[in-house]
Amino acid sequence: MSEAPRLSVVIVTGLSGAGKASVLRALEDVGYEAVDNLPLPMLEETVARGDRRLAVGIDARTRGFVAEEALATITRLRENPTLNVHLVYVWADETTLLRRYTESRRRHPLAPQGRVADGVTAEIALTSGLRGQADLLIDTSQLPVAQLRRLVERHFGNGTENAEGRMIVSLMSFAFPKGLPQEADLVFDARFLRNPYYDPILRPLTGMQPEVGAYVEADPDFQKFFTRLADLVDFVLPRFVQEGKKYATITIGCTGGQHRSVFLIEKLATYLLVRTSAEQAGSVQQSPWRVYVTHRELARDGKAETFLMDRPVARRDDSDLDKGAQAFSVRA
Repeated sequence: MSEAPRLSVVIVTGLSGAGKASVLRALEDVGYEAVDNLPLPMLEETVARGDRRLAVGIDARTRGFVAEEALATITRLRENPTLNVHLVYVWADETTLLRRYTESRRRHPLAPQGRVADGVTAEIALTSGLRGQADLLIDTSQLPVAQLRRLVERHFGNGTENAEGRMIVSLMSFAFPKGLPQEADLVFDARFLRNPYYDPILRPLTGMQPEVGAYVEADPDFQKFFTRLADLVDFVLPRFVQEGKKYATITIGCTGGQHRSVFLIEKLATYLLVRTSAEQAGSVQQSPWRVYVTHRELARDGKAETFLMDRPVARRDDSDLDKGAQAFSVRA
């Protein structure tokens, strides 16, 4: 007899002005009952009375908000075997937050009579413990609302109940000069590989094009690097699952985030898909994770179609699987 599915509870917290309300609205659109600014003492009671998926916003505005008490409450909820609790922390960099407050002409809740910058600093310190315990970090500094909604739908939308317990693995390419992805669990540096940027024919292309991939793979150290990268990912991901981790982000960076890192993320995505398919062949067992791909700089620069920027790897067809199986047969 199968166990009854656990009730999904998403607790949304983070920095004022970072977009928590947008996250709650997106959760409401995918079927959650959303409650914002719920007094902390009422959180457990509200969850206990609920019979549908619930999204709750708590932050510095919340009556009786004390970060330590919020963490203690969340810990108790996580220990309830009938619940599947996610803590989402929404943030943005200080420059972005100050700009948003200037544009809206609103006062910061922690500095109603003072400088907004002081309120931002105080709130960062106040909520640092919550950030450290969050299952999912969402940086909205340069994230358009449409992409934010897609991200929420990816993690909590229709069909995710059937994938309960399956860790989401996000693969992301990026450019080092534009900053490390703050949500990264693993960061790899591809800048030592030969750079297609210096070939005038390849420069306008991206790592999505086969010509660029062939150029990068021609580096004499490429295969050694990728084999060791794949071995480490193979080792780490199952341990993340054992630990109960719900989200894992693997990032690869290069100088411009256009060529080497994009190609490597695509190759790693294919590798994970092929490995999972081979391991699950002839079995009804479900893959322990779902894989998504994002190319951060391509998304920012508009150099590829939107669906390439934040997509499940499962978009690949059977012919891609066959090609990948041949490419990785030596490792299978």
